[in-house]
Amino acid sequence: MTKRRLTAEEARAWSRVAKSITPIGPRPDDFDSMISALEAGLPPDPSPATPSPPTRSGAATRMPPPPAPSATPANRGKEKRVKRGKLVVAATFDLHGHTQLSAARALPGFLSGQQAGGARCVLVITGKGRLGEGVLKRNFLAWLETAEARRLVSGYAEAHQRHGGAGAFYVFLRKVQ
Repeated sequence: MTKRRLTAEEARAWSRVAKSITPIGPRPDDFDSMISALEAGLPPDPSPATPSPPTRSGAATRMPPPPAPSATPANRGKEKRVKRGKLVVAATFDLHGHTQLSAARALPGFLSGQQAGGARCVLVITGKGRLGEGVLKRNFLAWLETAEARRLVSGYAEAHQRHGGAGAFYVFLRKVQ
């Protein structure tokens, strides 16, 4: 595909537009000096302690297996039962007003207390955050991946709109051993 040339009128219009703007970033000549200044302040790249063993040409290298899933999203059956009202939400824990630290401290106690009481499903309200990915929501999902959570939680699912929608989760607890 060949590019067409600008007409004289288009070239004049482009010239007027180009003169009316101010650059927002460094010029290319400034960019090179910025790179060299950054490289001067960085430590040298660490070299590998042991060289990697040579592989046969054409042989596939083994990739480590992906980590085993921990508290997985719940199967659709449980999620549907809760949304239809067939599986009762035993308790609700609202994280609004909590800081990251206070939420991280309070949540395990709440879940273990509910599990000890025989609850199988609880609702945890994290809030959506300003742009749909709030800090507490992100930290809650990360906490579900920890060993402490795996001991308590069998799965989770995003809540139905009447229970908080994208800002809340049904948490399915394991049976007490």
